[in-house]
Amino acid sequence: MKSRLQNDITNLPNTLSGIRLACIPILFIFLNFQGRWTSFFAALVFGLAAITDILDGYFARRYGTVTVLGKFLDPLADKLLISFTMIMLIPLDRIPVWVVIIIIGREMAVTGLRGIAVSEGIVIQAGTLGKYKTIFQSTAMAGLCLHYPYFDVDFHVVGMVFLWGALILTLWSGWDYFRQFKQVFFPAK
Repeated sequence: MKSRLQNDITNLPNTLSGIRLACIPILFIFLNFQGRWTSFFAALVFGLAAITDILDGYFARRYGTVTVLGKFLDPLADKLLISFTMIMLIPLDRIPVWVVIIIIGREMAVTGLRGIAVSEGIVIQAGTLGKYKTIFQSTAMAGLCLHYPYFDVDFHVVGMVFLWGALILTLWSGWDYFRQFKQVFFPAK
């Protein structure tokens, strides 16, 4: 008989999160070489990994397989995939370093706030802004990985447009988390 942890590890949503994590070393290989083909394959791997993010949440809710492990693994895989990709794009001159610092700094701050809240038995749920932020970040990273023009579309420009949108949503949703945290822990008198 399988233990609960074995079931959690092998359920479909958690397996998809694991696949997302497994894509990171593959991205590392492709992003270490500049060129149209390696950029194309990096974007393809990133895109497939981003799709697993959509699918794992869908399957977890649809089939009632939301687990404690999944609640930890899904956001971890998302943050590692996005952060790793952004960091790898810095030396390729595809993304400004200051944008990477702001986005990763926000992720760390929000994760810290959520951790404090959870330790007090309070859950600060991801809001709609956070979901849009993730969509914009993922689209930006796919475009910046692709980088080169294809079919008369300059994917670096497309990636940068989505990156600016992601930056705005990142700051806005981060402010919203801090506002929620303040309301819970420091209510107005």
